[in-house]
Amino acid sequence: MTPFPVLLLLGPTASGKTALAMQLADQLPVDLISVDSALVYRGMDIGTAKPSKQELESYPHALVDILEPTEHYSAADFCRDAHELVVQSQSKGRLPVLVGGTMLYYHALMQGLNDLPPRDEQLRAQIDARLQAEGLAAGHQWLASLDPEAAAGMHYNNHQRLLRALEVCLLTGKPMSHFWQQPKKQPPWHYLALGLMPQDRAWLHQRINLRFELMLEQGFIDEVRALRARGDLSLDLPSMRSVGYRQVWQHLAGELDAEQMLLQAQAASRQLAKRQMTWMRGMPALSLLAAEQQNLLPQLLNLLQNPQTNQ
Repeated sequence: MTPFPVLLLLGPTASGKTALAMQLADQLPVDLISVDSALVYRGMDIGTAKPSKQELESYPHALVDILEPTEHYSAADFCRDAHELVVQSQSKGRLPVLVGGTMLYYHALMQGLNDLPPRDEQLRAQIDARLQAEGLAAGHQWLASLDPEAAAGMHYNNHQRLLRALEVCLLTGKPMSHFWQQPKKQPPWHYLALGLMPQDRAWLHQRINLRFELMLEQGFIDEVRALRARGDLSLDLPSMRSVGYRQVWQHLAGELDAEQMLLQAQAASRQLAKRQMTWMRGMPALSLLAAEQQNLLPQLLNLLQNPQTNQ
């Protein structure tokens, strides 16, 4: 068994993370734990490139299909669930493998989180109603009156961060910046952090473009049409702001024609990949593999046998 208690396998969208994780599962007793803010939602399958039903039966992934698209799932929620799953996996003598591309979740897991109060849905709804009525710029000014430091550290257009900061201020009577200054909770285990980093940007862009075209062939538009038909979803929800879903939603609303939808969704996916790789470059102690190389499994197995640990 590998000397690493935990493996973190990350990379930009369409870099081959899931396929490599499943190859690893054929070689070692592992438990796969998804690190993806969109895969948590039921009914969002094609546009998230979720492993197929058959793949999930053969290679179960924790934290997939655990919520309705109406619900919120924060980095703190992920860290709580991931810690529990890691402990369960280790208690069985298995290797927990956290695989996905939501870099904020990895950052929270590796660097620790501030100990913030739990969400208060009623208060959040009241704050959000005011933000919708008065606008985010006015909401940012509201935050500046309560917590100038927090307001200075975020753009007024960042709806979720603004909402959370206001919620914490009103819920606790203390500014969000107060909690930022407190010691962070660090993960209690060692890990190997491994990133799939494409060396050829054009290779990744081609994969991204082709994958979205394949999603359309597989029925992505019908998937979003069914989500719209529920009547309880909107583009204000984090689930529907996922790359691809927003553009298809706008297409079905008549705001984008088919070509505009395709081009904007592909461009948004490429921009996502760029942001993910920027996160990766700033991560400490991250071992990198060239994503476009053939047969990465032997290199991964070799790294897992290296006794040097991170964290």
